Order: sequence, then C-alpha cells, then structure tokens
Amino acid sequence: MRKFLQKILALTASLFLWRYKPKVIAITGSVGKTSAKEAIAKVLQTKFKVRASPGNYNNEFGVPLTVIGEISAGRSVFGWFLIFLKALIKFVGGGYPQVLILELGADRPGDIGYLVSLLGKIDAAVITDIGISHLQFFSDQSELAKEKIALIKKLKPESKAILNFDSPKVYEGRLATKAEVVGFGFDQLAAVQVSDFQLLLVDNTWGANFKVHYRGTVVPFFIPNGLGKPVVYAALAAAAVGLSFDINLVNVSEVLKTFEPPAGRLRLIAGIKNTLILDDTYNAAPASTNAALEVLNLITSGRRIVALGSMTELGGKTEAGHREVAARIGEIQPAVIFLVGEETKYIRDELNKRKFGGNMFWYATSDEARLPIQNTISERDTILVKGSQAVRMEKIVKEIMAEPMRADELLVRQSEKWLDQP
Repeated sequence: MRKFLQKILALTASLFLWRYKPKVIAITGSVGKTSAKEAIAKVLQTKFKVRASPGNYNNEFGVPLTVIGEISAGRSVFGWFLIFLKALIKFVGGGYPQVLILELGADRPGDIGYLVSLLGKIDAAVITDIGISHLQFFSDQSELAKEKIALIKKLKPESKAILNFDSPKVYEGRLATKAEVVGFGFDQLAAVQVSDFQLLLVDNTWGANFKVHYRGTVVPFFIPNGLGKPVVYAALAAAAVGLSFDINLVNVSEVLKTFEPPAGRLRLIAGIKNTLILDDTYNAAPASTNAALEVLNLITSGRRIVALGSMTELGGKTEAGHREVAARIGEIQPAVIFLVGEETKYIRDELNKRKFGGNMFWYATSDEARLPIQNTISERDTILVKGSQAVRMEKIVKEIMAEPMRADELLVRQSEKWLDQP
C-alpha cells in the first residue's frame, strides 16, 4: 500500500508541475534547511505567490504533497481519497503558486536522486551544509556528501546552484554541476559574502548584525532575535536566491528585519526566576551545538548553564562528535552542565578527562532532568537547552519557561502527535 501510494503521489505531483510550470527552489543540507527555507520564502513573498514545504515535508511523501498543496492523511484510506479528489479539482482550477520552495531530506542513499527525478527542472538548488549528522544509513561523510551533491548534478546550465562556500564538502561539490554557481558565506570567494558579524543588544533585544557584499555593493543587515551564525547563513541563502529572482539586496535586508527563526532554533525565551533560555531544541549535530555554545558564551551576563541531549544519527562518528562538543564546553566553562541520553556519556567522560571545573549531572531522559534543572537555576542564569529530536529536550524548556501556556506558540513539537509520545 505504501509503495502504491508513493507512486500515485509522485505521478500526481509530476502532472501539477507539468500543468502549472512553477519556478522550483530545492534545498538540502545536514543542518539549516528549514531556517533557509523560511528566510527564502519571506524574501520571495514580496514579489511572487509562494508555497513552501510545511514542517518536515521533505521526503518521498512530503515533497509531492507540498507540490499538490495537501497535508498527509496518515493511515486514513478515506482521507487519501479526499486528497486525490481535491487534487483533481485543483488541477483544473488554476490559482497555483508561482514559486515552490521545497526542502529535500536524505535518510538513505538514493533519496535525493529520487526527489530530483520527481521534480524535473529545478531553477535554484541550495545546499546549506554537509556535516556528520544524519550518518545513520551512510558509511561516512563522503557518502553523505555524494548524496547531497546529487541535488545539483543534473541542473540545467540556466539554473542556479547556491552553495555554502564555508562548508568544505559543499565547496568541493561546486565542480559537479553545469549550472551557474553562486557561493555564499564568509569565504572571500563567495559571491554573496558576509563580514563584520556580531551579536548586538539593540532596544533590549539581541540580534545578528552583519554586512552583505555582492558585486561591489555592501548592505547592512540586522535580524532581531536572530542569534549566531546559523541565522546569518539562512539570510545569505535568502539573499542569494532573492538576487537570482531580481530582488534588490536592500529590499532583502529590509524584509529580513522581521524574520523570526523557526521554533527551537536558537531562540531566546524568558525563563522562571528571571532567567533566559536559549532554546535550540529542534535537533542537534556537532556543528550546530558548537554554534549554540558560542552564542551562549557571547550573550550571557550571569551564570552559564548547559542542558545537552544526545546527538543521534551520527553513525560511526557518534563518539567523536560528542567528544568534539565536550572540548568546546571545556573552553567556555559553564557553571553547570546537565547531560541527557546514553550518548552524552562520551561528553561526561571527555569533560572528566579535561578536569571540568563546573558541576555536572547525567540523566537518562529529559523527563528525569526537568525538575533537577528547575531546582538548580537561579536569577540571571542563561540556560542553553539543545539535543536531537529523539531526546525531546523541548520538555525541559517547557518546564522552566516563564509562560508555559505559550508553549504551542514558542516551542517545537507541540502537536498532539508529539505530545502523546513518551
């Protein structure tokens, strides 16, 4: 049934693409896909009718559903019947978006190739980063890189390959495409280059302040509530895509002043006892965890407290990835660190070797850690909470946030589906 449904969805999506011929922007990468997608959508919405992938609709079901403009019916046969009935009406009805912004995920080798073949012509392809996350079904980082680079291999010469030049594997992959390559990043070879990045406190609000250079033009950017380099890369990707669609760089800067990073991506939330929570609970990999630790180090005025959950899906890099993060923790020396999940024992072991001077506690689950963290924090503390999806570290944020009644609005994974899971 699943394979049959997949084939019908793919055929239906292909017919929609043939019928309406929208511009297609496809985004992949180990980290930063969703933030880039949201920033790109915000920029392009100023000029076009846009549809972007909802949530994590980035696989063989989510991508065609986004093309069709429907939400999964789960296991409901009747629900799927209604989806295809509505698709038929939409197919003849018109009013289709001018631009599709699609997030492409890769759990296994061949996933990106399948989605690329489904989409056909891609007008702009964005690769955000290639790290060591999501290695569970890949032998090593090189195999993962090969999978991600598949996105740009079959691009037409008139298409754009928008690549993060700060990511070594992405930079290497630029040679694999016939499309026009547009690099972004801090690298001097990047066409859309960033400089003078800093976190600033403006009108009691922290934000990312930086300059973007493009073909001799320099434009200042400030993104309120945007913390750390991840939001800078999202803005650069959006700028590169916007420029490709003839949107002025000054206009991109103005639009992104109101860009809000998605829930669970380096967002500051008021905590109990007059504390601040740095909520980065959407997911975790070594690169993004180190970036979050850097932000914690820059913005904290009181005690620094770290609550880290396991980084899953690292495959053979699990131990090395956790020990890498431990080294960064050792450099910033938080007052207290809470570790959650089996894999974080590598962090504990590494910190013990490095003679970590703060207090350190380990718990098997986020549920076990919630109350001890609540009892430990005190006024003016800043608490970084981060971990992979499987560890559910957002439960800790909900426990210590000042306004738990706003959890639906502020936190990741607050749907009934997620809340019903242990």
